[in-house]
Amino acid sequence: MMSTKAFTLVPAIEREQLLSDRDRGLLECVECCGRNLYVGTSDCFVYHFLLEEKTLPGGSATFTATRQLHRHLGFKKAVSELRAASALSRLLVLCDGCISLVHMLSLEPVPSGARIKGATAFALNENPVSGDPFCVEVCIISVKRRTIQVFLVEDRVQIVEVSTEQPLAVAVDGHFLCLALTTQYIILNYSTGAAQDLFPFCSEERRPIVKRIGRQEFLLAGPGGLGMFATVAGISQRAPVRWSENVIGAAVCFPYVVALDDEFITVHSMLDQQQKQTLPFKEGHILQDFEGRVIVATSKGVYILVPLPLEKQIQDLLASHRVEEALVLAKGARRNIPKEKFQVMYRRILLQAGFIQFAQLQFLEAKELFRSGQLDVRELISLYPLLLPTSSSFTRSHPPLHEFADLNQLTQGDQDKVAKCKRFLMSYLNEVRSTEVANGYKEDIDTALLKLYAEADHDSLLDLLVTENFCLLPDSAAWLEKHKGLLYHYNHQDAAAVQLWVSIVNGDIQDSTRSDLYEYIVDFLTYSTDPDLVWRHADWVLQRSQEVGVQVFTKRPLDEQQSGFNPDDIISCLKKYPQALVKYLEHLVTERRLQKEEYHTHLAVLYLDEVLQQRPCTPDKDAEVTETQAKLRRLLQESDLYRVHFLMDRTRGARLPLESAILHGKLEQHEEALRILVHELADFPAAEDYCLWRSEGRDPPYRQRLFHLLLAVYLGPGPAAPARTVAAVDLLNRHAVEFDAAQVLQLLPGTWSVQLLCPFLMGAMRDSIHARRTTQVAVGLARSENLIYKYDKMKLKGSSVRLSDKKLCQMCQNPFLEPVFVRYPNGGLVHTHCAASRHTEPSSPSAGART
Repeated sequence: MMSTKAFTLVPAIEREQLLSDRDRGLLECVECCGRNLYVGTSDCFVYHFLLEEKTLPGGSATFTATRQLHRHLGFKKAVSELRAASALSRLLVLCDGCISLVHMLSLEPVPSGARIKGATAFALNENPVSGDPFCVEVCIISVKRRTIQVFLVEDRVQIVEVSTEQPLAVAVDGHFLCLALTTQYIILNYSTGAAQDLFPFCSEERRPIVKRIGRQEFLLAGPGGLGMFATVAGISQRAPVRWSENVIGAAVCFPYVVALDDEFITVHSMLDQQQKQTLPFKEGHILQDFEGRVIVATSKGVYILVPLPLEKQIQDLLASHRVEEALVLAKGARRNIPKEKFQVMYRRILLQAGFIQFAQLQFLEAKELFRSGQLDVRELISLYPLLLPTSSSFTRSHPPLHEFADLNQLTQGDQDKVAKCKRFLMSYLNEVRSTEVANGYKEDIDTALLKLYAEADHDSLLDLLVTENFCLLPDSAAWLEKHKGLLYHYNHQDAAAVQLWVSIVNGDIQDSTRSDLYEYIVDFLTYSTDPDLVWRHADWVLQRSQEVGVQVFTKRPLDEQQSGFNPDDIISCLKKYPQALVKYLEHLVTERRLQKEEYHTHLAVLYLDEVLQQRPCTPDKDAEVTETQAKLRRLLQESDLYRVHFLMDRTRGARLPLESAILHGKLEQHEEALRILVHELADFPAAEDYCLWRSEGRDPPYRQRLFHLLLAVYLGPGPAAPARTVAAVDLLNRHAVEFDAAQVLQLLPGTWSVQLLCPFLMGAMRDSIHARRTTQVAVGLARSENLIYKYDKMKLKGSSVRLSDKKLCQMCQNPFLEPVFVRYPNGGLVHTHCAASRHTEPSSPSAGART
């Protein structure tokens, strides 16, 4: 793996600044909070420095540490740990197993700050659960009680104890503790007591590392020299990094993990897990990060690892053509850079990477990067000399996206590479010209594409010009000079253009404009809106190829077919071209589905004539059916618009029995049709298909009559009686439900056995029983409905009606003169003549029928 310069090591405090000649103490711990830098020594001193950072003109950083105060803590042991609680302006100091509080600036002991004894290590909770900004939560490893103690420091101490086996190191996040025990790492929720084992760890072999690196996530020194990531759920959401077996300390400065061992500082990427940088550093024993600032220290001095700006690192990678690493690092930088600034930066990086891939002829990768980076396509076109219009005001991006003056410099004159680059640009411009990428640049894109096509004699040149385009004529004319037909068309002189192309196809003019120029002319005329131009060249295109030339009429858009292209006129034109005429009539009948008898009859006659021409002199029943004959049969069966009698006269004596049978069927002459199929053709499956075809969509009695006719033909006199007998048995056994069993039994010879007709008889019985039971169900339902109506009627009759001369008709409001009336279910009474003249009952809360 190639190295990356991610950090520079800069001195912060030298030994001469820290200790005098007579001092024997060595640096033991470091704490940094803002500009305040604190150092704890082996002889129990705490030193306070103010740290100033300056940036030199070359971009490098320097640090100046100004010594403020120092104080002896009154113990004979070394200062083990220092932690700043800036919210309280306090410094927590661990010395000789005792944690005490001192003022951050004066280093004086806090009078009310009780000492905590028996502690071997402690950690501040950077994600406190109390919610009080002036309360610091401290997690302490206690030796005597073998407990984890959680303290809330507000110049007073509150204690929450969590019992566990003896821990060696701790990090805390919210209610979660990440502990290094003597044999393994665990996650412990001190509010619930729930514990989650992570992975084994041997404290006898190496020093544990437990580092909180973000919300609910920790970095641990795992087995096999691996830096392992773990969440409070006990899972890892990142791949591990491989560092030294004897790592002393680790810190995170996104997107890097920095590790310290006896001889080196190593930098590993959290994005691709690769080691990126190695810095020699001997006698180091402290590596910590403080608010994004990484500090390393020996026993005699303090140093700061200054990260190079991510943009500088990415540009260095791009300069080394390490595109993948640069893109990975750029994506990882998203969290450290404001959104709008990141989007601008990332787009530029994508485009730079795209030009690097382009220069290496990695066109697929380059195209994807250009798309993602929303390339101003003129940046790419400008590499190709003379492709941008002379009127273009485009200037390249500054700072530049690449280091090439033009395509010749990029390819170093290699013509094979030049050709490949031009083919790529053709493809890319063709793809983007109809997308949003082309907005505002359509003239530049189309003009460049036209020049490329013209230079290469590309087949797509005609396609570009025949469609809507934004080519600039002053720039395009010179490139089209050897393609005069295109120039005519481009200047809206379509007639001259077509005439020139016709001369080229005829060989009168030598030109290699396009290998398929004839097909292009047909396509051009198909979409031309000038009827006179089409009719003028119709004979020419049809004479060269009837099958292709007829597309001028068959593929024409439907909205244009109605203006200047009447089907009858086209048919008249095509009479000299029989193949084209058939194709056009097929287009009218099968594609446009025009319901006009003349077209259907004409097509059928043309099919019939061709079939008669294709028939051999001696008829053969087993001759293979031609494609035209199959089309004729399909048309005769599916269409109901042709003149049946006319076609029947044409087929009479032509030895086309199947076609004759179809025509007889159209005339409802089923017996004659079946006779042809059975006696002349002996095609029994075709006879059954005929019955199904003619009865499709008809009522059951009609289908039954057809099948009975077929059975009668099978059983009647004629040739091939044994074969017809077998066919009759198969017909009955396969289509039992289509027959009236009683009538069939009267027709069958008495010599036929029951076993022979077993499937028919079983099917007939089953159908009969089903019909009888269905009828019984229907009768039962009708009786039930009748009973309901009788019950309703009895209920109505059971109630008495009082009629007097004071009772008025609810329709005419006149009294009843005789005891004859009509009563509605809602109780309304009306005269019989009123009820007869009105079909609705009198207005009432609910309607009902008369009784």
